[in-house]
Amino acid sequence: MLTIIAAVAENNALGKDNDLVWHLPDDFKRFKKLTTGHHIIMGRKTFESFPKPLPNRTHVVITHQQDYDDQNCIVTHNLKDALAFAREDEQPFIIGGGEIYKLSLPYADKIELTRVHGEFEADAYFPELDLNDWKLVNEEFHDKDEKHKYAFTYLTYERKK
Repeated sequence: MLTIIAAVAENNALGKDNDLVWHLPDDFKRFKKLTTGHHIIMGRKTFESFPKPLPNRTHVVITHQQDYDDQNCIVTHNLKDALAFAREDEQPFIIGGGEIYKLSLPYADKIELTRVHGEFEADAYFPELDLNDWKLVNEEFHDKDEKHKYAFTYLTYERKK
């Protein structure tokens, strides 16, 4: 089962200048809980936005750079090869960025979306979801508080059969 996981604003903004435009500690904890022990598939810029590789996960990076080499990840040059590397994992995750989400959407079985309640200026966006293809199976609202400047909702979608 291929799962897309993303935090997305109401205008589908993902980030700007290769960084998130919000800080949601509870969402980071949920991301860690869901992805630990699994393959995480991402674009090169997303990988390079991390201060260091995320612990206890296998990083699969997609890049057009033929000579890209990093000892902390598996390097591939297309989504098909990335998915092949992750086939032994019963639950690999697509973690971004915008272009990788768009490419992987037709292959995904599930989407773990954190909808950040706000609109943000961005240079990376999540693709528009066709809700004819997806069924909302779980929804959990979190109000803003002293640790979270923005309210957000966890939304779990499964592909309709």
